[in-house]
Amino acid sequence: MPQLLVRGIEPHRMALISGALVEELAGICECGNDNFTIDCLATTSVFGGEKVPTYPFIEIGWFERGDQIRDRFAAALTKHVLSLGLSEVEVAFKVYQESAYYINGKSCSS
Repeated sequence: MPQLLVRGIEPHRMALISGALVEELAGICECGNDNFTIDCLATTSVFGGEKVPTYPFIEIGWFERGDQIRDRFAAALTKHVLSLGLSEVEVAFKVYQESAYYINGKSCSS
């Protein structure tokens, strides 16, 4: 945790930035690199009866860390993604409650 779900950016392109990206994000979150997952989702977008390119969008699932950490995280993520030559990307956070998140059947709040 955090978990990044990536749409509209090819896996080979995300792989290019994944090392430096996770290193920076781990520093921001003050956690180990092994806490992160990056999943590139294969999506097909359609509009107006045609297949269209998928808009670059990254959803982060995590435990809330406050406005300042969230802002720094989003800025760092955006910087790395735009370094791939993309003109824009959107980032959204999905917050998990520790009491409702389980690892191997055990609540993270215990």
